[in-house]
Formats: sequence, C-alpha cells, structure tokens
Amino acid sequence: MCHPANGVPPAAPVVTGGVAAHGGLELDAADGNRLRAYHAEPDAPIGRSVVILPDRRGLHPFYEKLALRFAEAGFRALAIDFYGRTAGAGPRGDAFDWAAHMPRLEAAHVDADVAAAVAWTRARSSDPVFTLGFCLGGAHSWRQAAGDLGLAGAVGFYGPPRFFGDATAALSAPLLLLLAGDDAAAGQDEFQALVAGFEEPGRSTRCTSTTAPRTPTSTCPPGTGRPPAPTPGSGSSTSPPATARWPDRPARPSAYEPHVRVAG
Repeated sequence: MCHPANGVPPAAPVVTGGVAAHGGLELDAADGNRLRAYHAEPDAPIGRSVVILPDRRGLHPFYEKLALRFAEAGFRALAIDFYGRTAGAGPRGDAFDWAAHMPRLEAAHVDADVAAAVAWTRARSSDPVFTLGFCLGGAHSWRQAAGDLGLAGAVGFYGPPRFFGDATAALSAPLLLLLAGDDAAAGQDEFQALVAGFEEPGRSTRCTSTTAPRTPTSTCPPGTGRPPAPTPGSGSSTSPPATARWPDRPARPSAYEPHVRVAG
C-alpha cells in the first residue's frame, strides 16, 4: 500500500495482453461536479471492469499507472479523482495539497462520482463492474456494496470504517474487506462494529478469512459470521484477518463470480 511519491505499481501477476487505449478524461456527476479520471482498455479483455478509488491524494499518477496494470491483466479500468468540486478537473502533481481539500469531501460526493464512473464504464461494456479502493478510497469502495449501482463486488484495501456509515443493512453486493491490525486511522473496535453490522437476524451471510501468511487460514465459526479470535500462544499475527462477505443471492453464472484470495 505505502509507496514513495515516485513509486509505480508492480507488474500484474497475470498478463493477458497489452493496453489497447488509455488516457485522461473528464466525467460529469449527477450533482453537477466535473471530475478527472483516467481510463485504460485491454487488448485482451477478460470480461470484467473495475473502477479504482485512490487514496487521499486523489488521482495521483500512481493510480493512472495502476489502471494500466489492470488493463494488462485484461480488466477495463477507470481510476477517478475525488476533488473536482474544490480543486477542479485539471491534472495535479506531487505538490497537490490534498489536506486542504479532503475535509470538504463528503460521502455523497464520492457516491455521485462513482455512479458517473460506473455509468461511463457500462456505456462501453456490458461486463460486470467492481469497485476497488485504497485507504480513503478503500472505505468509500466498501460503501458502494450497499448502494444501488448493481455492482459485481466492492473491494477495499484498508480504510476508516466510519465512511461506511449506517449502510450495513443495505448490503447488496459481494464485499471484500482487507484490514490492517495496526491501522493508525481506525481502531479494532471500529472494524468489529462494522462487521457486526452485517450480521442482522434473518439475514444469511457467508464469510471467509485468512490471517497473515505465517499463520493458518481461518474460517468463521458456525453461526457467528465472523472470524475466530486468536488464542493465546497460538502464534497468530496481531493483524486481523481479511474478510470477504456477501449476502446469499440467486446463483449467477460462474464467469460473474469474483475470485477471492486474500492475505491479511
């Protein structure tokens, strides 16, 4: 997750081909915002699209390069910016003062921008669409699983659970949470409260989890819907498991099912 300002994403673990087209563009959200975005189209598509939500810096060049890596892996990718309402839609470099703009960003702003990105993506492909976010964008990506966008899944690498808000009861899409045990932005009680919010009476969920690579893979105890707590002396990592959960729903074609393999 963390990288220097001039860092670049690693190569895709599976490369299906090259990048057929890529570049910056501007999108119009329903609330009147114009936001900057960056798209990358694969020349060997695998039939899935992803909307990328960046960290607190907004559409940093790192995330433009990440869109290219996804295209090389066969995904149609679109990375978006958060700060069009306060910083405009022009390109920005490492000197961008994101801290002056982030306090003015609202969840409704992100939701409108993601909706515009999903609509732009669907106008070009009928592929299932996922959201994928990092840190600030990770939390906002999680919340999209409780929206009405008809997503195939929502994935987030870390993020403050408070941005999920009170939407846990509305969970309607597969949700993958990758959590950090020593996350300075959120305490473990916040994560536990978020996970507990998915476990309402009468609603069935499935849960899978895996701890850090050096510890055994764990599964949710029957009836609890949550990973078991580490036992003293078990050698478990202090990091909690990454958690994937989704509401039970009618079976979809296997090609539409997200493949989940996570490491905490």
